[in-house]
Amino acid sequence: MKQGGPRALHIRKSLASVRHPFPTVPAAVKSIVFVDDEAPYTELMSMMLAHHLGCPVHSFTHPTQALAHLAGLDAAVIVTDYHMPQLDGIAFIREAAKLAPAAVFVMITGHNLAAEEDNLCRLGRLKGFLSKPFGWRILAEEIVRVWPDPATRPSLSSASLPAG
Repeated sequence: MKQGGPRALHIRKSLASVRHPFPTVPAAVKSIVFVDDEAPYTELMSMMLAHHLGCPVHSFTHPTQALAHLAGLDAAVIVTDYHMPQLDGIAFIREAAKLAPAAVFVMITGHNLAAEEDNLCRLGRLKGFLSKPFGWRILAEEIVRVWPDPATRPSLSSASLPAG
């Protein structure tokens, strides 16, 4: 029996064009953790970040709840408010850094933290700082800027970019 031939060539070409039923596994999806005691603000910002950055966003309105869940979230960037009940942002970062050793932090606040400048400078994993008020896009750009691993860094979706 003849090997190959037109029928065999056709089958090989057909098989070459078939997609494998199991797509390749993308790089591990890292997440964002957002901690702020203002529930409506936290919900809105988390929703906008998840939509426009395309990665999971875990939001918490109590820093102790965030700490309780942090080890299982595979966070790349943790955004935290400074003024919160139970723990301030500096104390939160100190505790969270132990639970998420690969994550970096962005501090957000509506208050003047000049008196805390020395403490803030001692937080080696604090990579960003934003003063409220700001929009979701400013925060998204800051998260992308400080993202620790270029292989898993999200980008702003083209739908979120202004026209022109």
